[in-house]
Amino acid sequence: MNIKQFEYGPLSHYSYAIVSEGKMAVIDPERDPQQYYDFAKANDAKITAIIQTHPHADFVSSHLEIHNETGATIYNSKKLGADYPHQTFDDGDSITLGKITLKAINTPGHSPDSITIVATEGDKTVMFTGDTLFIGDVGRPDLRENVGNMTAKREELAEMMYETVTTKFNELPDDTIVYPAHGAGSLCGKNLSEAASSTLGDERMGNWAFKDQSKEQFMNTLLDGQPFIPSYFGFNVDINKVGADRLNPNIEKIPFIENTTATGLIVDMRNEAIFKKGHLKGSINIQAESEIDKFETWVGSIVAPNEKFTLVIDKKENKDKILNRLAKIGYEKQVLKVITLSNENLVKTDQLDLEDFKKHPENYTIVDIRNKSEINECKFFENALEHPLNELRDTASQIPTDKPVVVHCAGGYRSTAGSSILENELKNATIYDLSEAIEEFKD
Repeated sequence: MNIKQFEYGPLSHYSYAIVSEGKMAVIDPERDPQQYYDFAKANDAKITAIIQTHPHADFVSSHLEIHNETGATIYNSKKLGADYPHQTFDDGDSITLGKITLKAINTPGHSPDSITIVATEGDKTVMFTGDTLFIGDVGRPDLRENVGNMTAKREELAEMMYETVTTKFNELPDDTIVYPAHGAGSLCGKNLSEAASSTLGDERMGNWAFKDQSKEQFMNTLLDGQPFIPSYFGFNVDINKVGADRLNPNIEKIPFIENTTATGLIVDMRNEAIFKKGHLKGSINIQAESEIDKFETWVGSIVAPNEKFTLVIDKKENKDKILNRLAKIGYEKQVLKVITLSNENLVKTDQLDLEDFKKHPENYTIVDIRNKSEINECKFFENALEHPLNELRDTASQIPTDKPVVVHCAGGYRSTAGSSILENELKNATIYDLSEAIEEFKD
């Protein structure tokens, strides 16, 4: 069984290709389909099937583009209510892919329309679990209360997940390989393992969801302490239900201007040190300097779906790469233009006197922009005001400005974005970013 796992690190997303006898299926593809075309070519295979385990919330899929380019059939649950050409794929349905048989199991819980795909060849069994079963966890049940063809309240979905875990996989052997759609760092669950795969036997032994417990205990554990829901999640469910436009034409039509200026909402992806030396008024510094920066997640949490903005990049050579990253969450259409900066109309960020802050923290208003679940685990400053970053543009006006404001997160990446938001929202206040110096305040 020839299986390739593709990983997109910033969104902790796994997609898959399966090849047998010159035929290839793609499962839960990400926005850029080129890697799947390349893999098909390398294996002398034709893409004949694209399978969606559910309409994903945290990324935009390329299923419709692959269908239009290759003629491959899209398979998904009838419960999804897809608005693109597709074949329903539910309990009892199967696909033959060379020597491999792919069967569908309806596994609601993360969403009402989730399916798991079970692939068998001889005595080997593999399951592609989407966002139902992760390594060490199961998918969160609180993303489909207001979006999608089938909506369901979190309590209803938590109960569905209990039934899924306790009944749907019982006939599968312990040596079944488990391939999920996400790993550690995804907001589609709360305690995902760093491991990219597992076996069903190991999950039955080590995953909390398989422990002997009552339905009430299971539901309480699943519902408690889930991370925040980025504003773009519902937006992506709706895009995936219809199918996204082709990627490259959307990228190519966005204007690019070098050495210029801009007004309005601005997302600046540059390194924080460079940003603080000079940036445009109104800029929010959401860094995309490295491949592991959670740029997509935080753009989609801070900037609302359909909200237009200008994108500032560090150099022309990075334009398409950064636009492709925005397209992962369907935000490329919101970019008015991409620019590099001239030296005109730039403002600097004030630098915190760290020694004075250590000696006299009472002289500052401290703002903790971590997620509520993080704050509940520990606080670094007892009197810090709690304003999670994803809510900060809406709650900034509640922050008193009679003292200088110091913003912190857990490691420095988010506080750069948070302090830049407060620079815009609190016009007459002095704003400081504690940045990586937060490490000096941890026990």
